[in-house]
This record gives sequence, C-alpha cells and structure tokens, in this order.
Amino acid sequence: MKKIILASALVLASSTAFADKNTQVIKGGFTGPSSVAVSTVRAALDSDDDAAVTLTGYITSSLGNEEYQFKDTTGEVRIEIDHKDWNGIEATPETKLVIHGEVDKEWTETTIDVNSVQLAK
Repeated sequence: MKKIILASALVLASSTAFADKNTQVIKGGFTGPSSVAVSTVRAALDSDDDAAVTLTGYITSSLGNEEYQFKDTTGEVRIEIDHKDWNGIEATPETKLVIHGEVDKEWTETTIDVNSVQLAK
C-alpha cells in the first residue's frame, strides 16, 4: 500500500512540474533608449532590407495568415507577426502599439517582419 501511495505521489508531482514548465511565460529584456533610427512607416519604406525598425501606431486590419495592416501618422505598411511574438497582448484597431522588427524588401513590396509587440505608453 505504501508503494502505491508513493508511486502515485511521484507521478502527480512530476506531471504537475511538467505542466507548469509548459505554461510558463518567458519575460525579460531591455527597456530603455534605442539607437534604432527607423521609427516611422515612411522611413521604413525608404530603408534598406533588414534595417531594424521600431514603429508606434495601430494595426488597422488583419489580412490573414499572421499578416496585418499597420498605420502610423506617416503611412501604412503590411506587417507579419508570428503568434509567439504577440507576448499575450490583445489588440484592436484602437490599441496603440510599439512594434520592433526588420524591413523585408521584396521585388514589388516592402513589409515589416515583427519580432515583438508592446503596448504603447
């Protein structure tokens, strides 16, 4: 009987630890000044491929397949945000966001590949 109780306790403890490990949200990073010079949609559209960008504005619509239309006071651009890069943020067209990513210049279109999303302060 003691062996059954001990075995049950071990299974329960290991499954609980495993579940906690899979549901943890990884947080951390740097918050402060940045040397990224590209900070508007207009500047991003005129930048070179792979240029780092930090844009503040609004997602105006979902285009499907992790793609969205993003707008700031200087223009609009298509952006791509992987599900994992949302960091738990839920946004509407009225939610002011800060996105960090890189310019992706294609033959006919320039987009932004987003690495992280934050709520604007």
